[in-house]
Amino acid sequence: MYAETENNLQLQLTMNIINTILSSNRTVFTTQWLTMMDSSRTRESINNSLRYYARTGAIRSPRNGIYTKSTYDVQEMACTLLKPSYISLEYVLARAGVTFQYSSEVTCISYQTRTIEVDGQAYSFRKINPIIWTNMQGIEQRDNIAIATPERAFLDMMYLSAGQCYFDNLHPLNKKKVLQLLPLYNSPTLTKRVEALLNGSK
Repeated sequence: MYAETENNLQLQLTMNIINTILSSNRTVFTTQWLTMMDSSRTRESINNSLRYYARTGAIRSPRNGIYTKSTYDVQEMACTLLKPSYISLEYVLARAGVTFQYSSEVTCISYQTRTIEVDGQAYSFRKINPIIWTNMQGIEQRDNIAIATPERAFLDMMYLSAGQCYFDNLHPLNKKKVLQLLPLYNSPTLTKRVEALLNGSK
């Protein structure tokens, strides 16, 4: 009787995990996040449940420690692979119409430089001064996605490339917002380059 009760309890706890995943707006999950959502269970117990559902095909595990619904948002994956990080640079600028060269690579700012491939999708992370990437001005957050505005992505690109980059169309940028964000980088050289570029695009 005791063993049966224990089994029923374990089944109920396991079902809670899959219900949490399937009812969530998120599409990418980590053990850490699920542990916070269900503090009554140990990390090991949650991992066992996740591995079980991954084996049955109810969820996917495209990378060690990361679980997803059958389909998932690549932006969520990018912000989950390295934490903290935010999407920026070419990915944002191309979609804003500032650059015309399209790439499927998701480009991000984080605490280290590396490229990670998941399900054939490349995620590129560039290291930047921690004082800069920990400041959330010009970064939009929704659930577990953090993405730079075009103005912030433009400045990240200018900063990391030392001005050696090309932009096809600066008109989508709000120049006032660009100038408001410039002090974050604490670089007189960057300020001079940006102001010259914006003045030349009038």
